[in-house]
Amino acid sequence: MFWTSVARARSVWKGPNVVDFGVNVQQCIKGNVPIKTAVRSATILPRMVGAQFMVHNGKSYANVKITEDMIGHKLGEFAPTRKAFHYRQTKNR
Repeated sequence: MFWTSVARARSVWKGPNVVDFGVNVQQCIKGNVPIKTAVRSATILPRMVGAQFMVHNGKSYANVKITEDMIGHKLGEFAPTRKAFHYRQTKNR
């Protein structure tokens, strides 16, 4: 069964998942300092454009630079949690 985007969307009455990262995002943008976080469910807001985040993917932190196209998405969408599988064919013996 495949879920539609409507079924997975956050309820409108709840609003976006806004998280206070404990630092001033504008200062981090000017100082080019990445913000380290494990909150993958945080919604990307327009004030975050240009900031760099280090989002936890379960094992390490992945660098994510926020652009205008990312507004409205979640931070976790840009930090994959699984490695891509590559099948390597071996020689026949």
